[in-house]
Amino acid sequence: MIGLPAGTQIWLAAGVTDMRNGFQGLAGKVEDALKANPFCGHVFVFRGKRGNVIKLLWATSDGLCLLSKRLERGRFVWPQAEDGKVHLTPAQLSMLLEGINWKQPERTWPPLSVL
Repeated sequence: MIGLPAGTQIWLAAGVTDMRNGFQGLAGKVEDALKANPFCGHVFVFRGKRGNVIKLLWATSDGLCLLSKRLERGRFVWPQAEDGKVHLTPAQLSMLLEGINWKQPERTWPPLSVL
């Protein structure tokens, strides 16, 4: 995972996005649908209809970055909302990129009780 600067916010675009969109199309969706500035330095995450492809749009000081990931098996976990945006933490983004359910991660062992 690329290290994000401190204070970078991560926004997941609810609903389905046409994965044929590139820099311009996704930046337009950030402005129109999410009501945000695509050049503000935040990360915006989009998912396609089948759910196995996501794209991340991130503006750095010298330009836009467009990252894409396709899962060979499984689907990326996405909120039920048809529109709007959801805030993620860097840890949740890492889980999302690994194909892990970031909404309800489970420990592999039960926590110890505190005396």
